Amino acid sequence: MDLVTYTPAEAAEKTGLSLDTLRYYERSGLLNDVERTAGGRRVYTDAHLGWLDVLVCLRRTGMPIRQIQRFVDSAGRGSAGVRLRILEEHRMDVLREIEEQRRALGVIDGKIDAYRRLEKEEHPNE
Repeated sequence: MDLVTYTPAEAAEKTGLSLDTLRYYERSGLLNDVERTAGGRRVYTDAHLGWLDVLVCLRRTGMPIRQIQRFVDSAGRGSAGVRLRILEEHRMDVLREIEEQRRALGVIDGKIDAYRRLEKEEHPNE
């Protein structure tokens, strides 16, 4: 079975990341084992794209690069506990952020309702 590979541009398109971000993740050690063609071009696999999805998820949910680096650096035998704790802590952070966003949305919804009522009072015939 042939391994499906992607050029850097294809990997960037599929992940929604820029080429600069792909290079940064590789240089910083967040994305490892990227092969190169004889001409020196990077070649990404489905495994890389899957890992990039994890990195994107962690970043979108606010995990700092330093914490992601700790997560990546803890890979290897016997690291499940470390990685589990990192993800559990991050999950709690995400849940706190969701609750803060829900509260903020409630305030915004209240203001929208108030301005709709005010607008109806100002323009009762419309």
